[in-house]
Amino acid sequence: MCHQIFNLKGKFMKKLLLIIVALFAFTGVAFAGVNINTATQAELETLQGIGPGKAKAIIDYRTKNGPFKSTADLERVNGIGPGTMKQLRKDISVSGATTVKKDDKPAAKEEKKDAKAADKKDAKKEEKKADVKTDKKEEKKADAKAEKKEEKKDVKKEDKKEEKKDAKKEDKKSDKK
Repeated sequence: MCHQIFNLKGKFMKKLLLIIVALFAFTGVAFAGVNINTATQAELETLQGIGPGKAKAIIDYRTKNGPFKSTADLERVNGIGPGTMKQLRKDISVSGATTVKKDDKPAAKEEKKDAKAADKKDAKKEEKKADVKTDKKEEKKADAKAEKKEEKKDVKKEDKKEEKKDAKKEDKKSDKK
């Protein structure tokens, strides 16, 4: 009789263990972040490996074929293969609410990209302004040099004219003598 009790206990323990393992497996799915049947494009884009194109493809597939019955059905979407599914499996579900972590939002990533792009544009603008200022300074220097050359030429011409006048005066004086 004792043996039968231990045998029943063993079967009960095995079943209990199996139930606990199954519960843990389902809880993992229940706590997945994004419900692929209800998620918006922005929510889908928070998933690793899903960009705007794949998110739109998921929504289009869902609209055309109805809700996904399992997460494995996501592989039917064009552009999503086993590699992508390997990355996504822990973060997706076909039921429950979609919960997105704030730091996973692509908007923050996009804002960072936009800020970097704006910084680069600003840097280029500043560089162009500096180049323009440098060019203007160089132009002014070149203009000043050109003016000095012209002044020197004018002075030389005047000097030559005066020399000619002086030479003529001397010629006239020598003619008179």
